[in-house]
Amino acid sequence: MATAYGLTNPIELKLQAQSTQAVKPKIAFTFDDGSINDFGEYKLENWNQRLLDQLKKNKLKAILFSAGANKSGPKGKYVLASWNKAGHLIANHTFSHVNFNSKQVSLDDFKLELLKNDRLIKEYANYAPYFRFPYLKEGDTKEKVEGFRAFMKQKGYRNGYVTIDASDWYINTRLTERLKENPHADLSGYRSYYKNHLLNRALYYDSLAYQLTKRRINHVLLLHHNLAVSLFLNDLISHFKANGWEVIDADQAYTDKIYTAMPTPIPAGESLIWALAKESGQFESVLRYPAEDGEYEKPLMDKLGL
Repeated sequence: MATAYGLTNPIELKLQAQSTQAVKPKIAFTFDDGSINDFGEYKLENWNQRLLDQLKKNKLKAILFSAGANKSGPKGKYVLASWNKAGHLIANHTFSHVNFNSKQVSLDDFKLELLKNDRLIKEYANYAPYFRFPYLKEGDTKEKVEGFRAFMKQKGYRNGYVTIDASDWYINTRLTERLKENPHADLSGYRSYYKNHLLNRALYYDSLAYQLTKRRINHVLLLHHNLAVSLFLNDLISHFKANGWEVIDADQAYTDKIYTAMPTPIPAGESLIWALAKESGQFESVLRYPAEDGEYEKPLMDKLGL
């Protein structure tokens, strides 16, 4: 039976590329946090500009979901200004990057996190009222979940949902540790692992999404603003295109009606597709919690010597 979001009873999960379907799967890139760090010989201004140049080369507009605590100084302002000048949207990722599922973080605490960061980012011309929950954790009680959803609506904010989650941050951690050991290390293995990991997770969530909705949705991929993506973004875009995906602008992705959904599982969060699959009760055999984490990638990367 269909729901308001076009969801139907799922069929057997099959993890396979969807290139045989008439409509290509679509994906948009969004970036979390906004690092201000140098990574060894890679200075902030250089790797950040490299990332922006790759987005420009591919004619893509993204969203930077900026956490605010490191943005009041010169380096933080540089990051925000450079993304704003390049035409990308600047959105809210809280001020202190706190976990809303923590018992120590109250609803009132979390409201202040949004407001404090809002004051910092709204001065930029490409400010956009999208809010992304740190760690994709949307509240551990019904009162917190419903209270913050009402607060976002009151403040004119939309949930900056992710449909495709992954562990790019963990790959970046391993890569930067290797560069500390050897600044001239061969990074080709990390490049391959990075793009294959992200495509693998995209295929998984796209398969879930297709079974839930019986259509192609506009996906939003969560990436982090870090060295790995600055080194490998162009390869990643090419990899998705070579495997039958269409890459689109982030604001275009959010026009899909799937992003009006409000899944009910408590604790709330993970990717939107994970949450909708959990809500359906039909995918327990293929859902893990947390949905994505470094613990899943560690043995694979250890085996490859990465």
